[in-house]
Amino acid sequence: MFSAISLPFLLLIFCGAAIAIWIAGVQLSNTTDVLSTRLGLGEALGGVILLAIAANLPEIAITVSAALRHNLDLATGNILGGIAVQTVVLVLLDIFGVRGRSSLMYHAASLTLMLEGLLVIAVLTTAIMATQLPQSLIFARIAPGALLITILWAGGIWLVGRARKGLPWHEQGNAPKSQENDQGSLQQTKVDQPKSTPLTRAWIVFLSASVVTLMGGVILEQAGGSIAEHLGMSGVLFGATVLAAATALPEISTGLASVKLKDYQLAVSDIFGGNAFLPVLFLLATLISGETVLPRANKTDIYLASLGILLTVVYLCGLIFRPRQRVLRMGLDSLVVLVLYSLGMVGLIAVTRG
Repeated sequence: MFSAISLPFLLLIFCGAAIAIWIAGVQLSNTTDVLSTRLGLGEALGGVILLAIAANLPEIAITVSAALRHNLDLATGNILGGIAVQTVVLVLLDIFGVRGRSSLMYHAASLTLMLEGLLVIAVLTTAIMATQLPQSLIFARIAPGALLITILWAGGIWLVGRARKGLPWHEQGNAPKSQENDQGSLQQTKVDQPKSTPLTRAWIVFLSASVVTLMGGVILEQAGGSIAEHLGMSGVLFGATVLAAATALPEISTGLASVKLKDYQLAVSDIFGGNAFLPVLFLLATLISGETVLPRANKTDIYLASLGILLTVVYLCGLIFRPRQRVLRMGLDSLVVLVLYSLGMVGLIAVTRG
């Protein structure tokens, strides 16, 4: 679609789509809170599922577009690379969102978030294992690895939902002196106000923002592929870095909104929930393309999945040890994640050239 357009105009189109996704992401966050509360979906379904899917609409659009064109390398790189990039979003929230002397994970620490982080590790580990299965192992356009990932994700969401209703731990699994209110309670005020958004308007805004996000994701994928060709970058490297960063804009906007409301747990939950959902898109790509996706993954895809696991483990340690000290306006865990991700990108270039 954009092959005949010059590089400056491609960059302009790419940035325009990214800005549209950012604005739409803010509206998705606001209306998701309204819809989940008005419809009685609860935090688990409304916050983790509905918002995770809505915030990942750019990745869904890119996966569908790439699967239709059988460009599975780009889809795989964007999914697995997106997990690592979205984890780094927590670094940005720690630096630009959290005020005071304490770090993000000091405020957000809870056993529920530990479960969500473990779910991310579980689905990524399953994805790595599925890369070793034979490509011929597919039945009715369904690959066992992608199906198992979806089942694990659904089971994990069920466990998270139970954990949010109550855990046999002190203070329901929340660390002492963490955020004052329960997760989602601060955003609840947006739907309790007398002049709150009507339900019909909320649906219109939500669907409109979803359409804008989907269209923006398709444009990002199309323009991004042409930009990668102009710059001589491989589709895997571009998808795991520039494209993944652009599609993470909804998570940045929703995360900053949550941290601004001092709902630190919701900000971290949105990232972990989105990261756990992304590998489910492998099932969607398999259904659309009729090909096994994960067994075709190359070494860069496995590398990125492992990087995502490593970054998640660091933040899980942060939830346990709750580092209060901040260095360069971020917690020690965020600093470690930033260093590991930077080294990981250097390693990715080496792997790509190797």
